[in-house]
Amino acid sequence: MWILLAIHLASPTARGTEIYRAELADGTLRFTDSPSHSGYELFMSPKDIPTRKQVSMRTFPLLDSFDAQILAASQRHGVSPALVKAVMLAESGMNPNARSYAGAMGLMQLMPATAENLGVQDPWDPAESIEGGTRYLARMLQDFGGDVRLALAAYNAGPGNVKRYNGIPPFPQTQDYVVKVSELYRMFRDSRPVVAPSSPATGSIGPQL
Repeated sequence: MWILLAIHLASPTARGTEIYRAELADGTLRFTDSPSHSGYELFMSPKDIPTRKQVSMRTFPLLDSFDAQILAASQRHGVSPALVKAVMLAESGMNPNARSYAGAMGLMQLMPATAENLGVQDPWDPAESIEGGTRYLARMLQDFGGDVRLALAAYNAGPGNVKRYNGIPPFPQTQDYVVKVSELYRMFRDSRPVVAPSSPATGSIGPQL
């Protein structure tokens, strides 16, 4: 028996990146960031990063929708596509309309000033967001000698804090971010690789963690 999936994501003016879930009488799962009745339960909040076991097409129906753009941007900037996809999933849950309370926007959750610095004109556009976020990851990897953990910490807490503490800052949220995104990175690198549509999966690419 097939379980249908209905999705509603609000416009870019949504109040945050909380995702709510409700199961309808016919077994359909509906995901939304604007629940219309009390039957919805919180599925994912801005502080939540999915674990490896939670990652599936059922829970994240747009999970593989942006692989072609990820591969193109990764090739341009010399960043592992697995790393880009891991950051994207952690940041937005693959919701191109995600907006944080702090004002970060889009798939890669770029702040307005960061987006402008990266030359991103429309942070809500998936291709532009992926391009900008990948370019930023490339900068962080270059700044921190290719150390993936430090690059992730810089993406989350800013490069200034990584330099200030000469390593991953002692912020619980950042430390949790680095651990969980590293786990997602290993998954997308080793067992669920990013591939172009209709292309066979290939071997793992990217630095070891």
